[in-house]
Amino acid sequence: MHRRPALLLALVVSSAACERLTPEQQLVHEAAEAIGGLQRVANTAAVVLEGNGRQFNLGQDLRPGLADQTFTVGAFERDLDLEAPRMRTTLTRTPNFAYFQGPQAQTQVQGVDGDVAYNLNAAGAATRTSATVAAERRVERLHHPLVLLRQALDKDVSLLPAPLPDDRARAGERAIVMQTNTGPITFVLDADKRPIKIESPGTHPNLGDVRFTTRFGDYAEADGLRLPTRITTLVDEFTTGDYTVTTRVRTPGTLAAPPEARAAAESGPPAVNVTTEALAPGVWVLAGQSHHSVAVAFEGRLVVIEAPQSEARALAVIAKAGELRPGTPVTHLVLSHHHFDHSAGLRTAVARGLTVITQAGNADFVTTMAARPFTRAPDALAKAPRPVRMETVEDTRTISDGTRSLVLYHVAGNPHSDTLLMAYLPAERLLIEVDAFSPGGAYHPYAANLLANIERLKLAVDRLVPLHGAVVPLADLVAAARPRP
Repeated sequence: MHRRPALLLALVVSSAACERLTPEQQLVHEAAEAIGGLQRVANTAAVVLEGNGRQFNLGQDLRPGLADQTFTVGAFERDLDLEAPRMRTTLTRTPNFAYFQGPQAQTQVQGVDGDVAYNLNAAGAATRTSATVAAERRVERLHHPLVLLRQALDKDVSLLPAPLPDDRARAGERAIVMQTNTGPITFVLDADKRPIKIESPGTHPNLGDVRFTTRFGDYAEADGLRLPTRITTLVDEFTTGDYTVTTRVRTPGTLAAPPEARAAAESGPPAVNVTTEALAPGVWVLAGQSHHSVAVAFEGRLVVIEAPQSEARALAVIAKAGELRPGTPVTHLVLSHHHFDHSAGLRTAVARGLTVITQAGNADFVTTMAARPFTRAPDALAKAPRPVRMETVEDTRTISDGTRSLVLYHVAGNPHSDTLLMAYLPAERLLIEVDAFSPGGAYHPYAANLLANIERLKLAVDRLVPLHGAVVPLADLVAAARPRP
């Protein structure tokens, strides 16, 4: 049944000369001619892109707004079925920075087959992901000139002109919006009618409304077609990937979802599970999943350290903290650093009226994230806007009610985040930290820096409270930071 789109497309091509085309349809036909010809485009059923490049660490770099941390992609392969919504991407990437999983290469295999999105592990076993991921990958498949033009050649597809800045219009560029079952997609043609950019709207859990862009350059011959050899991907203005590829036309392969993935139920976000463990009177760790939080009670208020992962978890953490001291409001959130997995609850805290405390280098990040539009998937702050209340920490800041003190310190020189805070309870001799040291495993790239900060500040620490992992004695950090020869 997957040969039927090719037959329909052939009919479109053969009847084009007999029908009056709209200006946008004419442009699409000219673009198809520019990349190899209408008939060749119609007859191409599948292609594979092979190459290498680099990926960027969106939302996880050393400071907000930086794009310095990269992964070298040593092997990139993308199979595209042009007649069915199927795609599979295999790549191997190696981090060019200190990384939790170590400096070794990591292989990823991700695919989509209609409404089934799946990932393959190192052993080749498939797991099904969510419907949201499947929709995103179907859109990603359309971010290729050949795939998009084949769909745009269908005479029943809605095509509309799109405005361009005057200087680009004068340079001969033209833009078209195509309506698809996943939303509008805009593609821009250069003066030679070759696609140079494809854009589509989307959502991001931290950034809200975003624009996904793929740029194309350096067109070259590819098995009778003329296709780009340079592909760059962006989320808004942030570059996420840059690849150099060659393209081969191939007969349709088996890009069907593995049977075990198709038979499995769609995955969703894990159920929020917040457990509590008392570390000292009025101090609790809120765990239950991979990212933990801590609640500290003061006279008449509660301070929560970290609201990570998602709005749902942030809401559950704040609610659980309130249950620990009924009638005592949660008034402050300590944001350890800007990384997306740890700042996902930032907007939730603002929506709940909490004052956000963060390192001074994150101040612009906090205000920018709170102001991001969330119209496509409204969150709590979008539904009930309110201004940001923020306090910043340069090097150190003490929160106290006269009986208990919580001291926040900038973790100086940390190679994971330049704007990282840790929290110290001197009376309890507890140090609360995240991403500076996580117990377990054999690779601790930031442990030496954390220990150096503890020694520099002359902190008396008995126990570490990592927000990844279990509470451990200081000796565990010392062993990781100063391994035996």
